Amino acid sequence: MKLFGRLVFSIFSNALAIMAASYVITDFVFDGDFIDLLIAAGILMVINTFARPVMKLVFGPIIVLTLGLFILVINALVIFLFDFFSPSITINGLLPLFLATLIIGAVNFLINFSAKFIFKK
Repeated sequence: MKLFGRLVFSIFSNALAIMAASYVITDFVFDGDFIDLLIAAGILMVINTFARPVMKLVFGPIIVLTLGLFILVINALVIFLFDFFSPSITINGLLPLFLATLIIGAVNFLINFSAKFIFKK
């Protein structure tokens, strides 16, 4: 039950982050309704769960050499994959991709950080 709760929380956290990015960035376009938003958030969750750890493992030495700054590039690759696999998301350009990376990462960080205090045992 705890795993299911984390999955649902992650989907809604990603959905909120996608909506925030599409509201703030003009070239980050979300075309769809609420169901499409949940599907897109699920796609982002799956990419973050499976592809992101593999990328961190492969690019581990570069992450160490850049003192962790290469994580931003990995996050941008995740958002690029998200754009590729999700038909309801369109990102036009590298600057909107980078800004969406920052906004989605910040929103997810804030939601997960605040949830640790709300749901702490």
